[in-house]
Amino acid sequence: MVSKAMAIAHAIAHAVAHAGAMGLHASTHAWIAYQGLSWVLDLTMPSVILIYGATGGIGSCLARMLASEGHQLHLVARDASRLGALATELGARWTVADVLEPDAFARVSDEAPRALDGLVYAVGSINLRPLARLTATDLSRDFQLNAAGAALAIQAALPALRASGAGASVVLFSSVAAGRGFPLHGSLGMAKAAVDGLTRSLAAELAPAIRVNAIALSLTETPLAGNLLSNPRTRESISSMHPLGRLGQPEDAAHFATFLLSSRSNWITGQVIGVDGGRSAIASH
Repeated sequence: MVSKAMAIAHAIAHAVAHAGAMGLHASTHAWIAYQGLSWVLDLTMPSVILIYGATGGIGSCLARMLASEGHQLHLVARDASRLGALATELGARWTVADVLEPDAFARVSDEAPRALDGLVYAVGSINLRPLARLTATDLSRDFQLNAAGAALAIQAALPALRASGAGASVVLFSSVAAGRGFPLHGSLGMAKAAVDGLTRSLAAELAPAIRVNAIALSLTETPLAGNLLSNPRTRESISSMHPLGRLGQPEDAAHFATFLLSSRSNWITGQVIGVDGGRSAIASH
């Protein structure tokens, strides 16, 4: 019995050492074989992840999901009280910053860890107006929040992302409105289409050390969408536009973002992937 236990322990130690030698990282699995039997060992190792927009519906859901898996987080948002409460709850580091302020990204970079395995930019807007009512300020703000802010966040974090021992992953958020034409979405559609272009350009520029992908969402039930969904008839109407018959939930986005941050997606980069209830690809009934 002792020799059998020692043999199994030796097999586990060999698998762990092999994984380390290969530079495998979060959510890595290694096969262990002993006398014709096999097990799969989940060699999950904590990653260090920076999340912008951490107090939003999707950002906070993702932060809780990652914290529950043991990852180390640095959270960024503009509301100090909400951010402090979330960071305390999760045992995370945090920086209060508004991405519309010129010095925001440098401050975050100064306060965040020196090595990052992942960056998530979960900042966005829902500004739905007809073209006749859009101002230069509307267009500039939507572009800054959604696209330019994402680029500047990645730029400031580049040294830390390149310092990752296992290759870093960046996750951005786009919209189904970037690929389909919807009324009143001129400003948002333009800004999110820029996110798509940014995703592909940076994926090409930063490979193979850093992967860059985007999740293109349809309408998701978050506080940001609260006003739009406050009317029951509007809510029902928008839900029916999705082939899967419902609105998105923060968990839908967070689960997929978790996958893109992990080594399970380490052959995926430059992709804009719809998590949208089928709305971008197929017609509803």
